[in-house]
Amino acid sequence: MRRAMNFIDGQWVELEGQQYLPVFNPATAETLGEVPLSSVEVVDRAAEAAARAFQDWRRTPAVERVQYLFRLKNLLEADFEELARGITLENGKTLEESRGELRRAIENVEVACGVPTLMQGYNSEDIARGIDESMIRQPLGVGAAICPFNFPGMIPFWFMPYALACGNTYIVKPSERVPFTMLRVFELLEQAGFPPGVVNLVHGAGETAGALLDHPAVRAISFVGSTPVARQIYARAAANGKRAQVQGGAKNPLIVLPDADMDSTIRIAADSAFGNAGQRCLAASLAITVGEARESFGEAIAQVAAERVVGSGLEQGVEMGPVISAESRSRIEGMIQRGEQEGAELVVDGRGARIPGFEQGWFVRPTVLRGVPPEGEVFKTEIFGPVLGLMHADTVDEAIALVNRGSYGNMASLFTSSGAAARKFRYEAEVGNIGINIGVAAPMAFFPFSGWRDSFFGVLHGQGRDAVEFYTQQKVVVERWPREWTRKF
Repeated sequence: MRRAMNFIDGQWVELEGQQYLPVFNPATAETLGEVPLSSVEVVDRAAEAAARAFQDWRRTPAVERVQYLFRLKNLLEADFEELARGITLENGKTLEESRGELRRAIENVEVACGVPTLMQGYNSEDIARGIDESMIRQPLGVGAAICPFNFPGMIPFWFMPYALACGNTYIVKPSERVPFTMLRVFELLEQAGFPPGVVNLVHGAGETAGALLDHPAVRAISFVGSTPVARQIYARAAANGKRAQVQGGAKNPLIVLPDADMDSTIRIAADSAFGNAGQRCLAASLAITVGEARESFGEAIAQVAAERVVGSGLEQGVEMGPVISAESRSRIEGMIQRGEQEGAELVVDGRGARIPGFEQGWFVRPTVLRGVPPEGEVFKTEIFGPVLGLMHADTVDEAIALVNRGSYGNMASLFTSSGAAARKFRYEAEVGNIGINIGVAAPMAFFPFSGWRDSFFGVLHGQGRDAVEFYTQQKVVVERWPREWTRKF
């Protein structure tokens, strides 16, 4: 049985006397291995190693620090297919989705390699006679990421490369459900030659995360997960005086106008709602049709949902894999039932899915609920599964009001051929990521991942310039060198 190990201070550590949890393949329910639940003492060991390593790493010039990232990029490219297969095995998504995830991870490494420019400060001469002022950026110290299960290869890279490039040392805690992807990534980090203690891997669950939040050496916390947990993480990090960027849940609506290109809209909406089995914070979970779009979109999206090929993500031609666990399947099926009870019409029912050859897997087929009431739980709650709720509005204004009525603010998209409608939507929709004829408005690595409202807690987001700002602190220097002090020269 494969056993996940921690990587602390440049050494692989197999823990004794710790509790272990099984890790499953969600397509088969077979056990892939086991993962330790690291104790507070183990976290302390990793944090202290990172704190020691910081003293020399921060003095390493940025142009030298990014050379390690250049090597890491090449190693990730060489190991690309094996990493993608590993993601699919422990997460369940299709191999094509795993490849897309890894490509986004590598893009963040590439952007972080620009830190010698991105980290620059600024200066001004003669702010007063003979006095100059400048602002420089310096690293914080030790950073840590508490990561979710849905993107085991990508989400740590929203944070880690930028922290390292800026001169910080780092600890990654992957989800205990998907530990082996980061295990392989850390093998590549070791090959890249990072000095001992600069990068550290600590496995575990709630107690491990809490120890990272409480440890005095950890200066910055990054988290992605559900909103209830995100609130707790943000409050605890703030109470301990840490910087925090905390990504919460989402309920992402698509607005479909009658003038949209309906064929491409339906294809894009289906990919958005059912890709990764709906287990992503940018998945479309509501589609709001306006005017005459109701009939044409509703019938077509139901047909596409019913025909979507579901199975093991490793098999060719499969368009959607399983959900992550039996518990997730039960919760999602319970929300589908709740939608029916609230008055929505179950147009396509994905419950009770049994895939030939994978009967033990945790599958939920694509589901479509029509007429979701805005006062119901299906409208309010992040289902995090392949469930699309259909709603209708008579005007664009009514549709935008529905977008803004929800508590989340991660993403919303509009499908139209009207520039005026698009401008109105991007101006008035109260969300951080806007899509125009785009089903998943995922920012490129050089833009921030910009959730709003209950989808994000903090000020600076992951990726790009925001990540550089987050992992550095500003120091303002005001200097005066009176002329008489230098007359002897």
